[in-house]
Amino acid sequence: MASSPPLFYISSPRNFRHRNASSTMTSSSGSCSPSPYSLSYANSLSLCHHRLGHNWNFMTFVGVRNFWKRLSLKAEVMSTAHGNLSSRTDMSNEEDKPNHLLVLVHGIMGSPSDWTCFEAELRKRLGKNFLIYVSSCNMYTKTFTGIDGAGKRLADEVMEIVKKTENLEKISFLAHSLGGLIARYAVAVLYTPNVFSERTGNTDSSIASKLETYSASALIAGLEAIAFITLATPHLGVRGNKQLPFLLGMQFLEKLAAPIAPIFTGHTGSQLFLTDGKPNKPPLLLRMASDCDDGNFLSALGTFKCRVVYANVSYDHMVGWRTSSIRRETELAEPPGHSLDGYEHIVGIEECPPVVSENPQFPPGAAKAKEVAQNEPSTRNTIEYHEIMEEEMVRGLQQLGWIKVDVCFQTAFWPLFAHNTIQMKNVWPQNVGLEVVAHVADTIKQQDSSPCIGASS
Repeated sequence: MASSPPLFYISSPRNFRHRNASSTMTSSSGSCSPSPYSLSYANSLSLCHHRLGHNWNFMTFVGVRNFWKRLSLKAEVMSTAHGNLSSRTDMSNEEDKPNHLLVLVHGIMGSPSDWTCFEAELRKRLGKNFLIYVSSCNMYTKTFTGIDGAGKRLADEVMEIVKKTENLEKISFLAHSLGGLIARYAVAVLYTPNVFSERTGNTDSSIASKLETYSASALIAGLEAIAFITLATPHLGVRGNKQLPFLLGMQFLEKLAAPIAPIFTGHTGSQLFLTDGKPNKPPLLLRMASDCDDGNFLSALGTFKCRVVYANVSYDHMVGWRTSSIRRETELAEPPGHSLDGYEHIVGIEECPPVVSENPQFPPGAAKAKEVAQNEPSTRNTIEYHEIMEEEMVRGLQQLGWIKVDVCFQTAFWPLFAHNTIQMKNVWPQNVGLEVVAHVADTIKQQDSSPCIGASS
């Protein structure tokens, strides 16, 4: 049987030469679980309660539960070596249950049925260790109530699933279009920093070191965060010809888009156009590019071992290439004419390491530009304001590492439906999206199999 093609290739924004980089998404190696005999269960609970006080909420409890569940499984493995057959049976039953929750989030005016084909393919490719859950709390017009409101509902929904399902240890998110922004808000709500935030005082330095390694990882919904993946998500908002392509670059449409967006899409529309709130207050998407009073948005994303954005380089008339790939205009290149081996419609992958920079700002000049864009919308005013905001959002988000996957359906039978094809909403004619499903599944499996607990930079 022929070997499978390398999953990851690295290319610069202006040079999509493919290089074999199948091991680019890695994290530090080494065992991350302490000895099952290093602590008592009661002492650990007492430690957590002392550290967290009255804020010892359900997410913290789930993290403690899963931590000790791993220790008990290790103990069972050790006991089976001495002939404990009952322990071997119990362990087998535990292993038969899924331990990785994958949450699928639809886009604007969407519903769980949007994922029918994609989900079916994922189930075939991922196997029994994954519990695939399709979110249903923000169907149809509920997506108009604001990214923040939808994000909180998604967080509540995820917590209900975690509360009702045993054996879960890991969590990943896969979101399409607006769903990516909703998921970004939700993970900030679900974020719990450092359950075990100090050494235990055990005299065995190696055990203490392993426990400290585990404690470096924050949790999402009380679970280890693995992959955060978006498909054609407007991470930088929408505007104009490049960011909202269906406006076709017509100035009168671009001028009308921002003020009329709330009429059709409610509070979500003003948030996407960055005109939500008072003039002197940063728009939500800018706040979501940092840790602020509204939530630890950047820290929550940083908890995941990898963050991957899939972006259509052309023919996406809803979300432009720049905003979906979190790039500046100068970082875009001409789409290459060749694709990756084994993934026909994936034309480039760029691994972007974190960039040290200041947190995004909302200077007085930005407040003035926002007020003008709200009260006197014009093509010039809107572009000026968005350029200021986009630079700040990119600067904030690039403090984390990203994998940017460029997708091109130009050779597909109906390329104009790229925004839906990347989610494979229908088997035909959008079955060309199978390569995207395959690459997403391979990415998740690669990260899931990594033995080390902890997020990548």
